[in-house]
Amino acid sequence: MERLRDHLLQAGYTIDGVRERLGAVAASALAREELVPALRATAGDDPLATLIRLWWLGVPVPAKGVAPQVLESGLVTADGDQVSATVHLQPWETGGYVVSDRKVRPGDPALRPDHVVGAGGASANLAQLVTRRPVDRALDLGTGCGVQVLHLAGRAEQIVATDVNPRALELARLSWALSGVTGVDARAGSMYEPVEGELFDLVVSNPPFVVAPPGERTLTYRETGADGDAFCRDLIRRTPGHLAPGGQAHFLANWLHVEGEDWHDRVGGWLSETGCDAWVVQRDVQDPAEYVELWLRDAAEQGTRAYAEHYDRWLAWFDEQRVEGVGFGWITMRNSETLDPVVRVEHLDHQVVLPVGDYVDSVLDAVATAHRTVGLESALPRTADGLLDERIGLPGAEDPIRIVLRQTQGLRRSREVGTVEAALAGVCDGQLALGPLLNVIAELVGDGDIADADAVRPLIAEGFFLL
Repeated sequence: MERLRDHLLQAGYTIDGVRERLGAVAASALAREELVPALRATAGDDPLATLIRLWWLGVPVPAKGVAPQVLESGLVTADGDQVSATVHLQPWETGGYVVSDRKVRPGDPALRPDHVVGAGGASANLAQLVTRRPVDRALDLGTGCGVQVLHLAGRAEQIVATDVNPRALELARLSWALSGVTGVDARAGSMYEPVEGELFDLVVSNPPFVVAPPGERTLTYRETGADGDAFCRDLIRRTPGHLAPGGQAHFLANWLHVEGEDWHDRVGGWLSETGCDAWVVQRDVQDPAEYVELWLRDAAEQGTRAYAEHYDRWLAWFDEQRVEGVGFGWITMRNSETLDPVVRVEHLDHQVVLPVGDYVDSVLDAVATAHRTVGLESALPRTADGLLDERIGLPGAEDPIRIVLRQTQGLRRSREVGTVEAALAGVCDGQLALGPLLNVIAELVGDGDIADADAVRPLIAEGFFLL
């Protein structure tokens, strides 16, 4: 693996090297499962073109152009004067490499049940969410191809990686070896079984969260056969037993939007008895048809004889369960060792500053501070950096119709406020107490009804004001 890694780097088979060679047109076409532009961009017989075709595009290449390090890796097969890859090997943004099963495209054979999916948008999404603070012990639960370990390396003294699929651990070990990551404790087993009784400072997971009808053929990397979204619920409820004091957990998850039920209450209920502070963000909602189409495409079932039947059966099950949509998002938990934990559930579908991991700790701190601070009148607030005051009104009018506070950093939240809160944002600098400030402002603007410090708690929780 070391010799192979040296060859990949020398040939320029890196994230930047592949992007530059393919170009924007070919990259966009690949997102639509169209190979022709990428094949044209790699028409040469130089080492980089050969590696992209072999590992990235998954097409046979002439044996005469394949380096000995590739032939000796055990990850390709030779058939006459052609060489084909037996796995998908992709450079990753950490500077390492990820090994998985080959990407399936329409017309390919059906996926094997223990298929190991490669790193993609969801993997990058989770990596962007995870806190950047160094930790002693980290757990990558359901490691798959091992991509999250590449992000944890260097931030965690000890890393344990688990997966129910032995094949996933086999390929993950290749990912780590190719990336120069050593010392990972890899264990086979479901959920928290391989780490029973152990505590971690950080738990991350991109779990098999896909909601599918019971009795369907399951793909290990995305489905568990659990009832509805019960797997994600159980994962959340079992996590506190494995978090050290101050420890955090970051997950991706799906949850159902059920007729007559508020999804905030559904997901918030998963967390209400965990004893942990928690932050849930819904990033997207798909209607049942969109959701089914997404995951049938994922398994390359479009165009197969069973496609329509599978599609109809999945939709029928959603109808039986009164499912109106499926939400996707982040769940973050922190073992704050408090008797008064706080759970915040919200929908954010706009662009936020990435990586969220750079400031996720401060988001949790803000929610906890707003919830637990006693005697808020004596607190010394200051306005968050980069805050904008936007006023909308009729031309020539003395007063605006609406005042909106808008963040230009972090989560880029916006909130409509009254004149008192807007005035507070213009004067608080961490030097004066909140109570007296609000009283003076209320007198000046002639609005004494909202000179209540508790009315500012939502703005503290959302990061508009800092204490």
